[in-house]
Amino acid sequence: MNLIKWTCARGIDIARHPKYGIHVALALLCFDGLLSYVILRKVPYTEIDWEAYMEQISQYRAGERDYRNIKGGTGPLVYPAGHVYIYNWLYIFTDGGVRRERVQVAFWVAYMATLWLTMACYRKASAPPWTMCLLVLSKRLHSIYLLRFFNDCFSTLLVFASILLVQTRQYTLSAVFYSLSVGVKMSSLLYLPALGLIFVLSTGSPGKALRLATLMLQIQVLLAVPFVASESGSLSGYLGRAFEFSRAFLWKWTVNWRFVGEDVFTSFWFKVGLLVLHIALLFFFLSTRWLRPVRGGLIQFIRNLVGGTDREEEIRTSAQTDGAYMLTTLFTCNMVGMLCARSLHYQFYSWMAWTTPFLLWKSGLGVPFVVSVWAMQEYAWNVYPSSRLSSAMAVGCMVLQLMGVWIGASDEKENANAKRKRRVSQLNLKLRPIVAHDTYPLFCGFIVVGECGAGAQDTGSRDRRYRFQANNTPHLDSAPSTLTSPALNPFPNLRNRGFYNV
Repeated sequence: MNLIKWTCARGIDIARHPKYGIHVALALLCFDGLLSYVILRKVPYTEIDWEAYMEQISQYRAGERDYRNIKGGTGPLVYPAGHVYIYNWLYIFTDGGVRRERVQVAFWVAYMATLWLTMACYRKASAPPWTMCLLVLSKRLHSIYLLRFFNDCFSTLLVFASILLVQTRQYTLSAVFYSLSVGVKMSSLLYLPALGLIFVLSTGSPGKALRLATLMLQIQVLLAVPFVASESGSLSGYLGRAFEFSRAFLWKWTVNWRFVGEDVFTSFWFKVGLLVLHIALLFFFLSTRWLRPVRGGLIQFIRNLVGGTDREEEIRTSAQTDGAYMLTTLFTCNMVGMLCARSLHYQFYSWMAWTTPFLLWKSGLGVPFVVSVWAMQEYAWNVYPSSRLSSAMAVGCMVLQLMGVWIGASDEKENANAKRKRRVSQLNLKLRPIVAHDTYPLFCGFIVVGECGAGAQDTGSRDRRYRFQANNTPHLDSAPSTLTSPALNPFPNLRNRGFYNV
């Protein structure tokens, strides 16, 4: 009985503590590799767009460069040039698209790579390992990658590489991979508002963020050159097809808005209403959550953009844009875009399935809530064809995720402040018998360092860096005459780090 209790307690500890994330990730990677192998062996491939893609690539390989003339069995080519280059390689790798087993191997690699990148992003945000388990249990996600061969798989792979790079503060590489993702499918543009904000806050300079934006634009130009600079190609033809924002959608294929009825779905005002809602939600999250690292909120942020900030403020703001802030902001921005999308098709589930466990966990509403909403969403996206009930469930799950992450941010701020005050009180009590009332001896620095380290472990923080002055004492936000003064802040790095504190 004791062994069973110990095993259960140990399992719960592993599932909850971020330090075991790498071990859980490796185990899940092995498990999903075997699961994917079984799926490939037992479940037959379903033809949807693969043959049309190969027909379009055949025309490209024959020398056609006018996007308006490249067509397949399901319609014209409507994806940017990155899509053409990837599927051209797949055309070569699979002997003209005939060897389907090779196609499945390529998409299996893309799936496993995306899974690994997603779990790495979760670890950078100190998410508990149990959230990663939901990533490998999605039936629809396995179907999209292993049995359907959609280009969303490669677009998602590149965008998650960009997210991981920005979490590690490799901004140039992040911008490169993000632009490549947009070059495969413009669905990645849903992340753009949040990524631009993170570039501004993390680099501390709008000028640096503008240079990154210029780099992304240059990559798009390079991708498009063969279709724009050739004699048969044209700029208007390329942009009109690859980035066609006025594209019409059919009600019979929609997963999310079937419950509103076909008349509403096809109306002009419904389209305008979704656009207005999208902009309003972005502004709402920007003003209430995403600008938490900026002292003064939206007004001060605008002033900083116009007049600039001093170096100390840039460093402080950049330090508060940690991995958890970045991941939650990016995932929230993407979910806002999906909620307000004109229409979602089944392959678009790959845009959101990787983000759902993390967003639900950030709500702070517990494991039962996370698993229940995840299961409802998985059910809604596995109903074919979609029904009014399943589409309402799909939209409802997205609403719950956005509401949960917004509410969870408020709770985290209050909890972080409470923990900080509690640690300050405990530290003052421990230091009082050791240090004289109006003195601050040199050895106090070493005592405070020990307490700060313990505090960092208690809060689960991944940040182990502390600031020191020349005399090896911790840097204090204020210098009170009494060590036990309430104004004393012995461990500044443990103060509330703003939005989405882990």
